[in-house]
Amino acid sequence: MKQYTIIFFITLTLIYSCGRKEEAKTENTHFVLSDTMMHMIQIDTVRNCNVDDQVSLSGQVTSNENNVVKIFPRSSGQVVETKVSLGDKVTKGQALAIIRSADIAGNYSDLNSAEADLAISKRAMENTESLYKSGIASEREYGEAKLNYQKALAAKNKVEVALHINGGNNSSSGGQYTITSPTSGYIIEKKVNSGSYIRSDMGDNLFTISDLKNVWVYANVYEADIPRVKEGYSAKVTILAYPDKVFEGKIDKVSEVLDPQSKALRARITLDNSNMLLKPDMFAKVIVGNREGVNALCIPTSALISQDGKNYVVVYNSKDDLKAVEIGIIKTVGDKTYVNNGIQNGQRLVIKNQLLIFNQLISSDTK
Repeated sequence: MKQYTIIFFITLTLIYSCGRKEEAKTENTHFVLSDTMMHMIQIDTVRNCNVDDQVSLSGQVTSNENNVVKIFPRSSGQVVETKVSLGDKVTKGQALAIIRSADIAGNYSDLNSAEADLAISKRAMENTESLYKSGIASEREYGEAKLNYQKALAAKNKVEVALHINGGNNSSSGGQYTITSPTSGYIIEKKVNSGSYIRSDMGDNLFTISDLKNVWVYANVYEADIPRVKEGYSAKVTILAYPDKVFEGKIDKVSEVLDPQSKALRARITLDNSNMLLKPDMFAKVIVGNREGVNALCIPTSALISQDGKNYVVVYNSKDDLKAVEIGIIKTVGDKTYVNNGIQNGQRLVIKNQLLIFNQLISSDTK
C-alpha cells in the first residue's frame, strides 16, 4: 500500500511539473513590443474614405496654341539669310530672316517715282504761288497746283506704308525686306533656310514662335476609358526626361470626336512651364484621377503584407496587444488601399517595419 502511495505522489508531481512548463512556455511565447521597436515603427488609423479611381493614359506635350504666333512671308522672293535656328530665344522686333523680293523692288521703284512726282509738283506749286502773288497766275491755277502736290504726297505716303507693312526699310534699295519677330518667345518651328524660294501661292508659314510659359498635354482616351475621363478631373503627368517629377493639373477640355486614325478622344491638360522643363513633342504618361462617389475603409498601402496569396495587416491595440489580421482588398490606388473586410474604422495599424512584427506574431502562433 505504501508503494502505491509513493507512485501516486510521483505521478501528481510529474503532471504538475508538465503543467507549469506548458504555462511557462505559453507565457514566453506572448509577443510584447520592446521600447526599441516602438521607436522603429509608425502607426496610422483605418478611415472611411471616398473611393478614388485612376486611369493611365499616354500623351504628348504641345505648345499652348493660344500663345503661338505663326509668321508668314509678306511677299514672294528668295531667302537671302536666316538669322535664327530652331529652339532659339527671340525678342520682339528681332530680325528672323532677310528676303530679296521682286515685289519689294517694284515698291521701291514706285517710291522713287512718287518722290520724283512729289518734287515736281512741289516746285510747280511754289512757282504758281509766286506768280499768283504777283498777279500773273489765277487763283484757279494756284489751287490746281496745290491739289497736284497733295495727290503726289498721298501717292508717296501710300507706297511708304506698303513698304513698312512688308518689312522694307530705307536701306533696302536692293529689293530686300526683313522678317521680324512680332513677340518674344522661342522658335518652335522653322521651315526655311538660306536660298529657299518663297512663292505667293505657298500659303505656308516660315516660323512659329511660342513663349512656352505654359504648355498643353494631350492625352489619348480610348473608348473603354471615356466614362472615366471628364473635364475638371485631376491629372498627374510624368515625362521620361524627369521620371521622379510629377506635374499636376486638371483636364480643361475633352474633345467630342474620335480621331479617325487613333480611334481615341483627346483630353487636354494645361500645365505651368515657368521652369521651362517641358518641351513640345515630349511623350507623357498621364494619370487621371476621380472620385466615384462611394465610400469604403481605406488604409495606407504601406501597411499591406502579402504572403501566400493573401493580404494581412498588423493591428496595434497596445505594445503587448498586436494581431496579424487577414483583409480583403477592393483595389489599390496610389498610396491608398480600399478594404472590404477584416478591420474596422478607427483601428490602428502598423505601417512601418510591420513585416518584422508580423513574422514574430506568426512564429508565436505556431509554437
